[in-house]
Amino acid sequence: MQIEGAAFRMIELLKHDSWAATAIYESADRKALCKFNRQQSILGLPMRWLGRLLASRERAFHARLDGIPGIAPALGTVTAAGATLPHAIARTFIDGHALAEGEWVDDQFFPRSQALLAEVHRRGVAHVDLHKRENILVAADGRPFLIDFQISFAVPRSSPVAAGLLGGLLRLLQRCDDYHLLKHQVKHRPDQAGVTMHDVDRLRPWWIRLHRQFAVPFRAFRRGLLVRLGIRAACGHAYSESFPEIAHRRAAA
Repeated sequence: MQIEGAAFRMIELLKHDSWAATAIYESADRKALCKFNRQQSILGLPMRWLGRLLASRERAFHARLDGIPGIAPALGTVTAAGATLPHAIARTFIDGHALAEGEWVDDQFFPRSQALLAEVHRRGVAHVDLHKRENILVAADGRPFLIDFQISFAVPRSSPVAAGLLGGLLRLLQRCDDYHLLKHQVKHRPDQAGVTMHDVDRLRPWWIRLHRQFAVPFRAFRRGLLVRLGIRAACGHAYSESFPEIAHRRAAA
C-alpha cells in the first residue's frame, strides 16, 4: 500500500468493526494510522457511497483543522496496486494512549485541552463525540490530542444561508463538547475543575438528557446484538490509541 506515494506496510490491525477497519502502517521513516471505511452492501443495498462519504467528511475536517497543535496531521492519498482508495483516510500516528479510567494527568493537560478545543470551535467545528474519553489521547510527552472526527459537525464556510440556518445547531453541539470536556476534567483532575460531579450533573444540558433517553438503550441493544453474533466481546475498554472503542483483544487475553 502507498500513502502520498510512499510504500507502507501494515504492522498491526487495531480495529475491525461494523463501520471501518483501522490499522497502523509503517514506512521507512514514519508511522501512519489508516482507516478503511466499510463499502460492503447491506441486505443487497450498495454502500460504496457511504464509505467514500465518511472518508471525505473526515478528510474535510482534518483539512479545516490543519495546523492546530493537538490535531494529528492528515496524510495524503491512499493507494493500492496503483488505484486510489477513496474510502480510506490516513493520518500521522500519535505515540501515546487514550485517556484511561482513573488516570491522573499532569497540570497542563486540561488547560491545553481547553485551548485545543477552543481553537477547534473557533474554526467552526464541533467534535460531537467527546463523551468518549477514548477520543482524547495523552501523547508520550503528556500533551492532549483529539482524534476521530467521523461524526463531527461544521457549517459550510461558503454558504451564508447554511450558516444562518445551522449556526444555532453548531453552537449547541460546541456547548456539548465543552460540557463533556469539563466532565472529564472533574474525573481526572478534580482539583483543577472548580466544580464537583454533582455540579456537572446539574449542568448537563437538557438536550444531552434527552439524547441519553434514546442513545443509551439503543447502544446497549446494538452491543448486545453484536456480542450474540460473535462480532464483539462482552466487555473491554480502550487503553491505547489502538482501541478507540472496544479493546476486545485485551479482554480475551
